[in-house]
Amino acid sequence: MNSRSLKLGYLLPTLVLTATLIVPAAFAKGKTFTGTVSDSMCGAKHAMPDAAACTRACVGKGSKYTLVVGDKVYTLDTSDKATLETLDKQAGSKATVTGTEKDNTITVTSVKPAM
Repeated sequence: MNSRSLKLGYLLPTLVLTATLIVPAAFAKGKTFTGTVSDSMCGAKHAMPDAAACTRACVGKGSKYTLVVGDKVYTLDTSDKATLETLDKQAGSKATVTGTEKDNTITVTSVKPAM
């Protein structure tokens, strides 16, 4: 076997493996979820009558934002200031969150008021 064939023998599997790892990530858009913005301490049931005030109070004490969709409560993972501001404005209200979900945590790429 000559050296050119040997190099091609290593190059082809390397290219296929690289494409397999990179291509899905490049086309991943995320999924859209619509529900009520809450917090991880209260979930779907708030201790205070005003859900928005309760959510803001709990988040102010270190709780994470969540999205309640039916019976499921997803933890929202983001450190983007604009996204956090939007979540604060939508506290207790319906919102549409786009992101990738894994183990009931959504890594948020965008948030907007639900229509």
